[in-house]
Amino acid sequence: MRFNKNLDYVHLSKYFYILSIVLTITGLICLSVFGLNYSVDFKAGSNVDISLTKPLTAEQVKPILDKLGIAEGTTVSLGEDRMNIRFTQVLSEDNDAQLKSEISKLDDKASFEVNTVDPEMARELARNAIYAVLISCIGIIIYVSIRFEWRFALAAIVALLHDAFMVIAVFSIFRLEVDLTFIVAVLTIIGYSINDTIVIFDRIRENLRFSKLKTRQDLVDLVNHSVAQTIMRSLYTALTVFVAAFFLFLLGGESIKMFSLAMVIGLLFGAYSSIFIASPLWFVFKGKQKNKPAKAS
Repeated sequence: MRFNKNLDYVHLSKYFYILSIVLTITGLICLSVFGLNYSVDFKAGSNVDISLTKPLTAEQVKPILDKLGIAEGTTVSLGEDRMNIRFTQVLSEDNDAQLKSEISKLDDKASFEVNTVDPEMARELARNAIYAVLISCIGIIIYVSIRFEWRFALAAIVALLHDAFMVIAVFSIFRLEVDLTFIVAVLTIIGYSINDTIVIFDRIRENLRFSKLKTRQDLVDLVNHSVAQTIMRSLYTALTVFVAAFFLFLLGGESIKMFSLAMVIGLLFGAYSSIFIASPLWFVFKGKQKNKPAKAS
């Protein structure tokens, strides 16, 4: 089946606006009620990653945690050859040594990796992550405003904030872990999303130079034609990166799993927002300008 590029993207965008609004409201509710499932990177505590040579059970580990006296709030994740223990408080040197000693009694070849974040460092990391996203958005607004015009910049920033928030909302809804690699993924998604959007905007700007816009329908046709001219490039690019990110998620190590998953989600939202959010939104802003009555001389 051949893909039909000649769709009324401006009209179809109404349904995607509704979808995005529903997802945004759902995400806001989940964020306000549950928040994000922060990893040890963003909250005080210790994260102990243990590589095992023999499988252990939760029943074997629980007495060890009880003996340490800091079992409250501690979560244990077990795999075939791996165990992760997350403590809500920072492990002391004595606790650290005792934990390693007790686990080594069950598996004398186990290896340990301990990551600790104190409260001040956790708050600073969270602040810096927010600043990074805000500064990147401001830079994009300035660049697009200079390169194009403020209507393009406003539509682009709405689309990329939409993509970033959708990823955050999905992670909140499904209680997926948010770590430093997640922030890297969100910033990468912002960069990818703006690149894809700029390609379409550039085509709209080129077509504007040779178009005689007399009616609102002429503007609709221009946006639809511009999107149709670039949609296959956008879809092919998104599909190529999506496949790479998807297999990274399936086959990659545990340390990049959340990064890969965030990229997969962000690429899907980024592909459709560039087509059905950013361009039609520019049409809304431009259409209001076209509807303004001429000033009396």
